[in-house]
Amino acid sequence: MNIIPNFAVFEGGDGSGTTSQLSLLEGRFQGSGSPVFYPTFEPTSGPIGTLIRRALKKEIILHPHTLALLFAADRNEHLYAPDGVLERCNRGELVVCDRYVLSSLVYQGIECGDEIPAALNASFPAPELLVFFDLDPEIALERLKNRRVLEMYEYSEFQAKVRKKYLSLLSQYREAGVRVEIIDASQSPDDVAGQVWAALRKMPIMM
Repeated sequence: MNIIPNFAVFEGGDGSGTTSQLSLLEGRFQGSGSPVFYPTFEPTSGPIGTLIRRALKKEIILHPHTLALLFAADRNEHLYAPDGVLERCNRGELVVCDRYVLSSLVYQGIECGDEIPAALNASFPAPELLVFFDLDPEIALERLKNRRVLEMYEYSEFQAKVRKKYLSLLSQYREAGVRVEIIDASQSPDDVAGQVWAALRKMPIMM
């Protein structure tokens, strides 16, 4: 498994706070200037990612295998397009992404079985740092209850499978040389943000 230096990924079930923590981190970097910080996310805001988001919101219905293919295609563009993740990391930017390959292995793995998402994502390099926000699914779904419309994966039974599968796959990343940090996401946002910052501070680009 190849590893991209200067690349960190936030992972966790729905409602675990990955998006909120990326926003808090962006605020922390504003005006700092060094290193250059680039926050990003998957699915992306590009044309393929936009189609995926429509499917997640149940605006269109796609076969699970089709969705797995779209996630991989969106990721390929995200990584390798001009000014993409790889180019930014190689020129010395700190790139932090809300969700990446592990999300596909978990979510599409549950829906399609492990073989298809594993094959589609086998060639993608890993991040230097993977931060997993661990949260009981019932607490996570309680956080989402005020959303007007829940996405297709945001229900209790599925999220319980998500957490179990995440925890079962983290060891593969450790064994491949990725630094994995598990954070208890039931803490206050500020406490979680402090632990996120402590994890990032150990990356060579931050030293």
